[in-house]
Amino acid sequence: MADDTADGEIDEGSDVGARDYDDVRYAVSEGVATVTIDRPDVYNAFTRTTVLELNDAVRRAERDDGVYAMVLTGAGDGFCAGADTTEMPDWDDQYPEEYGAFLWLIQQLVWRLRTAATPSVAAVNGPAIGAGCDFALACDLRTIADDAVMREGFVNVGLVPGDGGGWLLPRLIGESKAREYLLTGRDITPEDAVDIGLAVERAEDALAAATALAEEIRDKPRTAVQHTNRLIDPQQSFDEYCRKATEYQWDCVVDPEHEEAVAAFNEKREPDYGRSYDE
Repeated sequence: MADDTADGEIDEGSDVGARDYDDVRYAVSEGVATVTIDRPDVYNAFTRTTVLELNDAVRRAERDDGVYAMVLTGAGDGFCAGADTTEMPDWDDQYPEEYGAFLWLIQQLVWRLRTAATPSVAAVNGPAIGAGCDFALACDLRTIADDAVMREGFVNVGLVPGDGGGWLLPRLIGESKAREYLLTGRDITPEDAVDIGLAVERAEDALAAATALAEEIRDKPRTAVQHTNRLIDPQQSFDEYCRKATEYQWDCVVDPEHEEAVAAFNEKREPDYGRSYDE
């Protein structure tokens, strides 16, 4: 397991490539990193250790030049059932600052997924509940299994969506529909997820569908993909967008992969970017 520092962060200066995890599996195949929450006996409900390791794994994928896209999923029959309350301290005996520090650790993971230039796809293979739902929402795209469910169920247990769902969901599906799910704690079914644009597709095998989607993105020019991902920001003004778009477009224009993509288009062939994916 990765050691954590005193402020709750994993050491930024350490060798992330050499880490072993207790609650998470990390694998790279053909340019796609798959991060799996590996606590199937509790539907991948997380502890502090799990969140520390997830933060590290996402950062590891973002830093790896051999990773072009990442997939987040859960082991067994669940995506993530939220916090494992059986392993949480009795917050009534804690200081507010202690609770805030733990919540911030979860928010950091949502922030990492939300802001990563490397595109991420959540394979919602089973229940994604509470903060687990927020982890899926923070990814750039989502696939969902036929028997899965997503639920912002915080109000059902007398809490607010403190991990990011109250910010993410309105931006993904609109304010009115988001209020429905946030204020009632209702399930988002696979059918609903696709209908409201929250999921790209529903599939019998959400992981296979997510991996195929990640591989499709992987095969595009990398600079264009990452800059496009950075450029999609509903908070920015149009002026800010235009300034960034001009800078990013120039980066793409001078990118050899752009030249190859144009040549392949004109010659009616598949582009060859000269990549070698390491297993």
